[in-house]
Amino acid sequence: MADGDPALGPRERRDQIRQLVASEGFVRMEQLAEAHGVSLMTIHRDLDVLQSEGWLRKVRGGATAQPSALYHGDVRHRVQAMSEAKRLLAEEAVALVEPGASVMIDESTTGLAVAGLLPARGPVTVISNFLAVVNLLAGEATIDLIALGGAYYPAYDAFLGMRTTEAIRSLHADVLFMSTTAVTNGHCYHQSQETVAVKRALMESASKKVLLIDHTKFSKRGLHQLAPLTAFDLVIVDSDAPESDLAPLRAAGVPLKIVSN
Repeated sequence: MADGDPALGPRERRDQIRQLVASEGFVRMEQLAEAHGVSLMTIHRDLDVLQSEGWLRKVRGGATAQPSALYHGDVRHRVQAMSEAKRLLAEEAVALVEPGASVMIDESTTGLAVAGLLPARGPVTVISNFLAVVNLLAGEATIDLIALGGAYYPAYDAFLGMRTTEAIRSLHADVLFMSTTAVTNGHCYHQSQETVAVKRALMESASKKVLLIDHTKFSKRGLHQLAPLTAFDLVIVDSDAPESDLAPLRAAGVPLKIVSN
């Protein structure tokens, strides 16, 4: 591991740390402290900050980029995870979009899969706070694109915060496609309050709300409750979701659509 520069400020040091953890998968605290010429306590604080921003997961002895039940990886890991299930969910979702419709998409990688199919459904207006969606659709002839600004969160590759929610509330869309970090006891959960605030604004600004979830969401956990699944007009789930997870949702009146190959 290359030595860091002890003269670096906290921001530059943390940037080097997150890049190293992302590339190597796991790095020990002692390595980081020695490389940057700082104390273990300083590295502890650096990892706490980076974890709170969603860049990595702090574990005993170091930090890892590998997802877990509570940490779901940065955008690069999320795009790669469950890609086939996301494709199936997106194909089912995009069939709901009529030419001329206005569509909101959140910062989920499942929503990104939907965005990739929208040019063929155009003309369509797409509204999103997810920079990956904006970059994907920019310049597409059949897409009228509205990018939601605000404070940029690199770990989510998205704009979040008060300015984003204000921008959302000035708009209205025919349909919202979104996903969630975790589903527990029939409710959506997320790791950050900023994410919850933006998703609530999106839900309030769309006539039809569609939630797309692959079966792994039932085994994950989040800190902040967003909404019950009954708040959605349609919940699309892949067929690998166990019936033990789906039965309580059906009993609660959740409008489910199961998709398979």
